[in-house]
Amino acid sequence: MLYNELSMHHRYDLSSPAFEAAFSFLRRSDLAELAAGEYPVCPGVTAYVQRYTTSPAEALDFETHNKYFDIQYVVAGLEAIGVIPRRCLSEQTPYDSARDIQYWHEPEFAGSVVLYPGDYAVLPPEMAHKPRISLGEDRPVRKVVIKVPAVPR
Repeated sequence: MLYNELSMHHRYDLSSPAFEAAFSFLRRSDLAELAAGEYPVCPGVTAYVQRYTTSPAEALDFETHNKYFDIQYVVAGLEAIGVIPRRCLSEQTPYDSARDIQYWHEPEFAGSVVLYPGDYAVLPPEMAHKPRISLGEDRPVRKVVIKVPAVPR
């Protein structure tokens, strides 16, 4: 799934070597055994193996990144990710350049996608997202988030 505004379709090359390296990492047969932590994929691309328990949507915030795409891949477990164009939100916190993150106030309406094991979402900088949402009950999740530089063509 790639979710973005049509006006941005020409902005990024999703077949770049950085994206190819990211998806090659996700095809590793040992993802389920990797310890939580940070893994270099190729220059400029980093994978973060995460283990956590999902939370109710009300306890979470929408976030965006200016410098990177997020590829969020569920290895085990089940979660929803809220999605909405950044332009539809009002700022909750100023952009933190060192961490490449900004948080946003909850909108009146937003969409969501459910990720099952083996599913991924590609989230560009223009798309706010709220990961880790529980579905019915809080559940353990093992996920890999890969940060791919958002380099315009």
